[in-house]
Amino acid sequence: MKKIITLLVALLPLMAVAQTPQEEYIDKYAPIAQQEMVRSGVPASITLAQGILESGAGKSTLAREGNNHFGIKCHKGWTGRTMYMDDDEKGECFRVYDSPEESFADHSDFLRYRDRYKFLFDLERTDYKGWAYGLKKAGYATDKKYAEKLIQYIEKYDLTRFDTLSEEEVAVLPEPPHQIEEPVKVDAQTADEQFHFSLERTLYSQNGVPFIYAAEGETYRSIASEYHLFRCELLRYNDLKGDQELLPGTVVYLAAKKKKAPQGLDKYIVETDGEDFHAICQRFALREKAILKLNNLKSAPTDLREGDEIKLR
Repeated sequence: MKKIITLLVALLPLMAVAQTPQEEYIDKYAPIAQQEMVRSGVPASITLAQGILESGAGKSTLAREGNNHFGIKCHKGWTGRTMYMDDDEKGECFRVYDSPEESFADHSDFLRYRDRYKFLFDLERTDYKGWAYGLKKAGYATDKKYAEKLIQYIEKYDLTRFDTLSEEEVAVLPEPPHQIEEPVKVDAQTADEQFHFSLERTLYSQNGVPFIYAAEGETYRSIASEYHLFRCELLRYNDLKGDQELLPGTVVYLAAKKKKAPQGLDKYIVETDGEDFHAICQRFALREKAILKLNNLKSAPTDLREGDEIKLR
């Protein structure tokens, strides 16, 4: 009897440290999720819950053989390695990564730089329920119970404890994409001192570049004249080779655009097939030549497809 008791006592420490696959997954990948939160703004609790759910706590074939922890499919612009597996349909294409870290980083970028998910970053980092339901609303998964499953994992394993940041980490946390992209109305005095333009109409700034919204009946020639610019100069600022119809509401830059986007807008992931490269550069106030060079392109692509990535800085 004494031997049995002694054996049980010896086994108690081993019994106490036994973990579920979910707990093992959390211990292993929480540091990566936290690093990604600081880099991208995606809450670590959401990343971990999605990883547990999508990868079967790291046990799925896709996670083990492809390092894909989030079920991210190839999409038309993916040029890396692939795996084909049955999901919503038979033989669907999934991305393959060289390491789990690459998968976590791609997951963060997938959310931060696709327009359909950017609204999530307007939520508080601690609003895990808002993030969970937002992911479902944006179409991340087809499972009707997707949000509830994420919330269940977060609450069961207290994953919100990984969302806490130090003051130093908060200081380097990137601003929400929408906040960075939001045009700024230029103060009249600032405009006069910085841009030396007529203040007869409202002036805006994108990426530090002044612009106006075209009004009904205006042309590039008339705007150039109003702002004491040469027509060819104004066209060059807007990456245009010649006059074209100017629709009301069109953004017209009044100075040279920038060579790169501000921090926190590292790339743009094409949302739908056929998006216009010129329009993307205009949206972020970026020079076409600079962005072509940054992406090792000789000319503006005319066949952009969903999932294509364009570096912006």
